[in-house]
Amino acid sequence: MLRVIDTETCGLQGGVVEVASVDIENGKIVNPMSDLVRPDRPISHQAMAIHKITEAMVADKPWIEEIIPRYHGSQYYVAHNASFDQRMLPEMPGEWICTVKLSRRLWPGIKYSNMALYKSLKLQVATPADLHHHRALFDCYITAALLIRIMDESGWTPQEMVTITGRPALVSTMMFGKYRGRKIAEIAEDDPMYLRWMLNNIKELTPDLRMTLKHYLEAE
Repeated sequence: MLRVIDTETCGLQGGVVEVASVDIENGKIVNPMSDLVRPDRPISHQAMAIHKITEAMVADKPWIEEIIPRYHGSQYYVAHNASFDQRMLPEMPGEWICTVKLSRRLWPGIKYSNMALYKSLKLQVATPADLHHHRALFDCYITAALLIRIMDESGWTPQEMVTITGRPALVSTMMFGKYRGRKIAEIAEDDPMYLRWMLNNIKELTPDLRMTLKHYLEAE
């Protein structure tokens, strides 16, 4: 059994407002779970505009530490950009699999956001009718359908997927900052000083992004 998990947050720096999961058993998506969570900080206006979860919706909800034990019980946890969700949650008793890294390995040169892959791969999945993209349970269904396609096409075992997840991988597109949406290779040509500034000043860079910036700066 593989448990696909997703969080919605107060912003990029954390503060979980929603957690959800679905399980994959014998190629089927089963056992949906979802909880709103009282965050440890205010919800940013930018985050609220994306997931539509308001302060009033979570004011009386349990803290994440109270909720997360019911999401335990799987040997493998799967997330789209797993390093983010893993960082947002209390420690989970299992190994992590990242569908972003698997997708980059299997289908190089395309866009890797959850919805971009959903559309380009024409994934067939019945999502919850009362939810939308950027609600945790809705996105769990998309990620689960993506993982099923990955396993069907690659034949990778869960442990092989854990190994791929653990390896640093080049990132193609900048996902935040003033160059959000641009190819990192282009930024390295046009404004390498900005990439150097990121390396020297942003401690929270993921290992993948840090390796990517070094890769392109060393190639100057």
